Amino acid sequence: MLINPRAQDSATSAHDRVYRALRTRIMYGEIAPGEALTLRGIGAEYDVSMTPAREAVRRLVAEGALTLSSSGRVSTPELTSERIEELAALRALIEVELGSRALPRAHMALIERLQAINSNVSQAVATRDAVRYIRTNLEFHRTLYLRAQAPAMLAMAETVWLQLGPTMRALYGRLRKTEAPPYHKLIIAALKAGDEPGLRLALRSDVTQGLRLLAR
Repeated sequence: MLINPRAQDSATSAHDRVYRALRTRIMYGEIAPGEALTLRGIGAEYDVSMTPAREAVRRLVAEGALTLSSSGRVSTPELTSERIEELAALRALIEVELGSRALPRAHMALIERLQAINSNVSQAVATRDAVRYIRTNLEFHRTLYLRAQAPAMLAMAETVWLQLGPTMRALYGRLRKTEAPPYHKLIIAALKAGDEPGLRLALRSDVTQGLRLLAR
């Protein structure tokens, strides 16, 4: 049986489009913890057949962004306190190392870009926009870590962010802060000063403090 290459490419493209769209929504906390999804609903939302919807879900289950029960129920994970502690520890290990590797390449253009992003973070906190907060906060970290030139390590960090997305949304909804945490400013100050110990401490505090509150 011959397979039409164009049809195969189209199916791959549809699956990848659904995967990326769902991945972004989950990472930024647009889907609540424990929220159920259906293949039919995903297919209807993204105007695709069941096959690309199923393939996208399989990839996200493999990355820990979705869970699949024995009954076939698909949902975002509801993380236990132990799991939150584990992911917080992973963030501290991976992201502190990424920051240290980025430090020698932290030119003024990068620092100015981080300051601009941090202004958007502060605006999101002031308006209590949890999704925008998560999106801009991760943009801040990703912008810094790209300078580390360690793509495998950054991919690992993004997988952790993906697993935490819905839980982070729940966390910021619970805290109801109106002022951004101080750690981004400390990160920027350490970058300006070339202060590696200060940078490592600021990053470790930034990526763990909120999660540890949630895990209590």
